Amino acid sequence: MPAVLACLAAALLFGLTVPATKAMTESAGPLVIAGLLYLGAALGALPWAKRQPGQSLRPPRKEWARLGGAVLFGGVLGPAALVTAMGWASGTSVSLWLNLETVATAVLAVAFFKEHLSKWEWLACAGVVAGGVLLAAQDGFSAVPAAALVAVACLCWGLDNNLTATIDRFTPAQSTLAKGLVAGSVNLGLGLALNQELPTWNGVAFLLGVGAVGYGISLVLYIQGAQELGATRSQLLFSTAPFLGAIASILFLNEAMLWQHIAAGGVLIASLLLLFSQHHSHSHSHLPLKHTHLHEHEDGHHSHTHEPAVLGWHSHAHEHAPIEHEHAHRPDLHHRHEH
Repeated sequence: MPAVLACLAAALLFGLTVPATKAMTESAGPLVIAGLLYLGAALGALPWAKRQPGQSLRPPRKEWARLGGAVLFGGVLGPAALVTAMGWASGTSVSLWLNLETVATAVLAVAFFKEHLSKWEWLACAGVVAGGVLLAAQDGFSAVPAAALVAVACLCWGLDNNLTATIDRFTPAQSTLAKGLVAGSVNLGLGLALNQELPTWNGVAFLLGVGAVGYGISLVLYIQGAQELGATRSQLLFSTAPFLGAIASILFLNEAMLWQHIAAGGVLIASLLLLFSQHHSHSHSHLPLKHTHLHEHEDGHHSHTHEPAVLGWHSHAHEHAPIEHEHAHRPDLHHRHEH
């Protein structure tokens, strides 16, 4: 349940950034906006990015490769494509097309990252996408070039989601800090090199603040959830961002509630209930493993002890001995086996 709540909180925070960012596309270049948003994300993650007890200062190369790929695709290419598209199309159309990220994440997860989805879970994926379509379709579609750019962004984020879900030697805050610093610097540097328009100082502060909350804190929460649920399930939860954003607009901005909102909410809730009602269980083996992530000692995998005793969720570097057992599980950091 903490992982589910973390993904939903991440979705809410990110969903509120789309209308805020859309308002800035007329006064600043897309790469400049993307750069400032991700530099803000680094600021938002910084207070929680300290080294964990026992964490190695020299993670293996594959961890650096995963982090580098997540930064490149999720922090540089994806945001640049999205912000460019937002300058060409309405925010509603962009929200509609962003549902392609769910499809891209699921297909890549099953094809390349050893995740497993039953036919009912694929149906839940389709339902989440359909809910997003219902929510955004009221304002129609815009130009094909903008849609193509959003599709590129979704493919990039699909790769990012799967890479991020498998990172286990860096904490979510550390991953977010790295992504924010590198992606923010690269995008802002490219924007300045191309002489893109700069926002006012107030605009800079606004974008950094939006990035700190809607990208930084949101991404830390999302990674925590993805490490426990896998890329596909965490992304399906995160795909509620447009719906949660619409609810916030109705509650706090006095926007009208339309039939599309009610229909989309019903489809999304039904799809998520279907998704998390499925149980996947079989005998499987675990090889020796050392990693760092948020965990508790009640899940059958974390039997190590602490002096003094530690209760509840916490994070530190720890080792797992080989074990073979059978239980219901999802494709978290411990269950990346073949089927």
